[in-house]
This record gives sequence, C-alpha cells and structure tokens, in this order.
Amino acid sequence: MFPRTQAGEAPEAVVVNTAGGIAGGDRLQCAVTALQSASIAVTSQTPERVYRALEESSEVRTTLEARDAARLAWLPQETIVFDRARLRRRTEVEVAADAEVLALEWFVLGRAARGEEVLDGLISDSWEVKVDGRLLWADTFRATRETFPQLRRRALLGEYRAAATLIHSGPRLDGRLDRIRDLIASLHCAGGATSVGGLIVVRLAAAAASELRRALRGLLDGLGRELGGAPFRVPKMWSS
Repeated sequence: MFPRTQAGEAPEAVVVNTAGGIAGGDRLQCAVTALQSASIAVTSQTPERVYRALEESSEVRTTLEARDAARLAWLPQETIVFDRARLRRRTEVEVAADAEVLALEWFVLGRAARGEEVLDGLISDSWEVKVDGRLLWADTFRATRETFPQLRRRALLGEYRAAATLIHSGPRLDGRLDRIRDLIASLHCAGGATSVGGLIVVRLAAAAASELRRALRGLLDGLGRELGGAPFRVPKMWSS
C-alpha cells in the first residue's frame, strides 16, 4: 500500500501480510530497491507474528538495495515471537557509497500484557551489509531450545523481552556516532551504538514492546532531524 503523503514528503510504502502471521514452513521474501537519487521509506502494516511450529522453521528474507545517491529507510513494526515458534530471518543490505540507508529489525518475546513466556523454539536473526559490494558487517542472533532457558542471564537478554538492531550507512557519518549515543542516553531503555568500517550499528533493548517502541520513536525523531527528515522519520503507519 502507498498512503497519501504531503507535498514535499518522501513516499511511504507499507508491506501487508494478508495471512495475518507466519507459521512453520512459511517462506516470505521482500526486496526493496531505491534507484538512483530516489527517496522512500518502507514499513509494515502491523506487528508481524510468528506462531508455534511443530518442526519446520519459517523463513523471512529481506533484501534492501540503495543505488547512487538514493535514500532508503526500512522501518518495519515489531515481530512478536510466540512460544515454540521457529524463525529464521535474514536481512541483506547492499548500499552504494554515496547512498544512505537506515534499516531496522526488532523482535519481542511473547506479549507481556498477557503474561506470555517464550521457553522453547528457535530464533536465528541474521544481517549482512555490503557497501559497493564489499562486506562491512555480518551478525546473527541465535537462540535455540538449549539456550532459551539461559536468556534471562545478565550476560544475555537479562530482564529484556524486546530487542532491536538499527544500522545506518551513508557518506557523511563524521560526528554522527557521538550524536546517536547522546540520543540513546536520553531514552528510557538499554542501548548502545558502535561504528564498524564506517557503518553505524545501534542496539536497543527494553522489558516490553511498548517501551522499546517509545525509545525507537525518540531515536527516529532525533535521527530525522539530524538526517534532514524524510524518509528518515517515524513512519505514519506506526501511529495508525
């Protein structure tokens, strides 16, 4: 879907999963390409849901590409992982050196308001980011049947049930890492940011999805001002 935007605003595309969720054995693929000098934000209609699976995992693959001087924001709503769900998610980002990308993925372990706990299952959440074809960063969060009972340890997720990864690539990052760290310090959640080969990687975690959403809104509001607004702003669909 393509909601209406005001004059001068970048277009916003909304991805809709008409199945209402993801079950074991499902395969979802989404590819977004921002052509030369294009500017677009992409989000999702609602939080995604990954339901209990018997044996076969569900697979979600997202491919993002920003070509010369393009500006691309990938800002989906959260993914809710239910007990005994099996999710393999992979996000691949290809960026031209003079393009800008802001890409987010986040997950929540059950619904806190309903007292749900995730005690078993599989989560494999992988990233791969390339700039001009050169691999800059690869990362995987992995939790299995053996590790879920340990996630409450302080060295792992501790008290947090919601976690987000945000990456930012662009040609003018000098000084931006310090400003992002200042923004994170003003948020009411745990978080940190680092630079890897010129790529900025941000991690945030909170005890509930609502807390993490508020923190992400605050971070995106600040980044939007820093990056000149659209498409790097809180998507309208987050408030619908």
